[in-house]
Amino acid sequence: MSIAAENITWRVGKKTIVNDVSLSATRGETVGLLGPNGCGKSSLLRILAGLRRPHSGTVTLDGQDIARMAKKQRALRVAFVEQHGMTEANMRVADVVKLGRIPHHSAFSNWSTQDDETVTDALRRVDMLGKRDQGWLSLSGGERQRVHIARALAQSPTEILLDEPTNHLDIHHQIQLMKLVSELPVTSIVAIHDLNHASMFCDALIVMQEGQIVASGTPQEILTESLLWDVFRVETKIEISPYHGKKHIHYIA
Repeated sequence: MSIAAENITWRVGKKTIVNDVSLSATRGETVGLLGPNGCGKSSLLRILAGLRRPHSGTVTLDGQDIARMAKKQRALRVAFVEQHGMTEANMRVADVVKLGRIPHHSAFSNWSTQDDETVTDALRRVDMLGKRDQGWLSLSGGERQRVHIARALAQSPTEILLDEPTNHLDIHHQIQLMKLVSELPVTSIVAIHDLNHASMFCDALIVMQEGQIVASGTPQEILTESLLWDVFRVETKIEISPYHGKKHIHYIA
């Protein structure tokens, strides 16, 4: 397994946010993390990224406990794109993306042609190459989100964790981003609200409710009208799309 968690529990005070969660993702797989607001998705992603230590349980990368990995070693493997990544500094877009290359350098190593090519490719992938010299503070919320994703891509990770990356994006860039994530040669775990995008672009889904996993499997297996009612309290009609052959959810008002 590329990344796995076993019996993860994390609390704030007396409140349990993530409750005895176990999961695994195979190399190259795109896993959608679904659930209502407040169910623990963001907290779980931060634990998987090694940014938050669980009260119990372990997270492993290829069987190695990330709690025992040096910070730089972990950064060479895992990139994390948070929901509201912000900075007040008016850095150039290219300089923000260059931050993703930090784990690949020592205090004495020089910036290389390969670094430049990696940054340029990351900007191209998120459709921001034309704004590489623009200041950060002049960007829209959606543009900033795409730059953060480019920074994560520039890190050249083998695992990438994304917390609602399509927030603030218009529909064109939502679809473009999910298609990009699904085609990356890395393991991706992405918290996502759009159930149709989850069906179209994810290899597997994990559904959370009140800090626990209540369903997991392929979109074809677990996206059912009864599950969506139980978890999200929405009435739906699910059909197979004639366009891409995957489940399409219609919401009933």
